[in-house]
Amino acid sequence: MAVVQKICCCVEQILNHGDHVYTVQLAPDRNVPNFKPGQFLHLALDRYDPGDFWPESRVFSIANSPTTRDHISITYSVRGKFTARMETELTRDRQVWIKMPYGDFLIQNTRDIVLLAGGTGITAFTAFLDGLTPAFEHNIYLAYGARNSRLLIYRNLADRCAGVVPKLRLFYFIENGTDESAETRSAVVGRISISALWLHLDRPLTATYYISGPPEMIKSLSCDLKERGVGENVIRIDAWE
Repeated sequence: MAVVQKICCCVEQILNHGDHVYTVQLAPDRNVPNFKPGQFLHLALDRYDPGDFWPESRVFSIANSPTTRDHISITYSVRGKFTARMETELTRDRQVWIKMPYGDFLIQNTRDIVLLAGGTGITAFTAFLDGLTPAFEHNIYLAYGARNSRLLIYRNLADRCAGVVPKLRLFYFIENGTDESAETRSAVVGRISISALWLHLDRPLTATYYISGPPEMIKSLSCDLKERGVGENVIRIDAWE
């Protein structure tokens, strides 16, 4: 297991996706420690002096591949005071601190996998998707939903992975859209639902389900899965709020 390190970073790039959703790329002052897909970091905006108390921070999934250790990417939505500070205070070349890696939300290659991602919750899965190879032996189903098509930020990554990994199947959901609009013709209009996926899963009762997204989404999907007979031990959740 990698030892947690505290690292000073410089904001290298900020992408504004609209609707108060951003991707931030950080350049650390040294290579970050080894980490695994699905792990997360703590981000602090205030200055940190080594040996002193760690300042206020918030956790974010590490969105980039573990093979890339000279920069770190996170994606966030403004929810609460800390992310509101991020929106107003983060600028290019600003200094921030991170500590990482943390977490055990790790996807196991032991049975079919269903990934349920709402909004920026997709970042719990992006590193895993980016590392997939055509030899992956189990079925992978990704259900990825957002408020509108612009906020399917990692759709290009998912499409690219599906093009080379035969066992990866994709399902997109757009909450605010119409069946007639061009942007939603390849997506389900509405929120992610188990009922929309169930018949597409080859072995739904023997798969492992990984859920990442807003608390209300996690609660709703977890309850639905349990009502369908899915064991609690194969429902993994990744919730920060």
